[in-house]
Amino acid sequence: MDFTNKGPGDTEVSEAVPKYDKDKRYTYADYESWDDDIRYELIDGVAHMMSAPSTAHQIILTELSRQLANFLKGKPCRVFVAAYDVCLNGLGDEDYTVVQPDILVVCDESKIEKRRCNGAPDMVIEILSPSTSKMDLFIKLKRYQIAGVLEYWIADPDAKAVNVHILENGHYVIRSYESDEAIAVNVLDGCVISLPDVFDF
Repeated sequence: MDFTNKGPGDTEVSEAVPKYDKDKRYTYADYESWDDDIRYELIDGVAHMMSAPSTAHQIILTELSRQLANFLKGKPCRVFVAAYDVCLNGLGDEDYTVVQPDILVVCDESKIEKRRCNGAPDMVIEILSPSTSKMDLFIKLKRYQIAGVLEYWIADPDAKAVNVHILENGHYVIRSYESDEAIAVNVLDGCVISLPDVFDF
């Protein structure tokens, strides 16, 4: 069955949430006070609405998180899946960049708080969709790099491929992997992800 993102169905990401003041720079404290059921991210204080995931997105997310969780059982690092808030700059309630990565791995226990991760995760995985590709490929990539996310994966359901970004000297070095390959996770010594299982659709 074809579960890729080539068909219609994704909602567009809002440039700014219309019901809120477009001229205000929002923080996590503001974001927490919003009482609707819509998911948002804050990028430099601007609210962006998130779309519902596709079937392919869910298949990839489930398998990647399963493989990571199995490897990390009994180890100090933890894996989280969306929706889980990350105050990317480590500023807590005053943070103006709050993201909800599809998957994240955190090895510094002090960053894990009751309702959020406060600071850059060691690893982030985003799964592309037509409505989020610009955000994931450009805007969030740059924020993750600046914040010090050591490893950033971008999984593409249509191409059945993964681009891995490894932080070296403040910049990402990129390597691409196809669906028949395996990826050794740079920040988790001994962890190898099987892509044939990830893209089994």
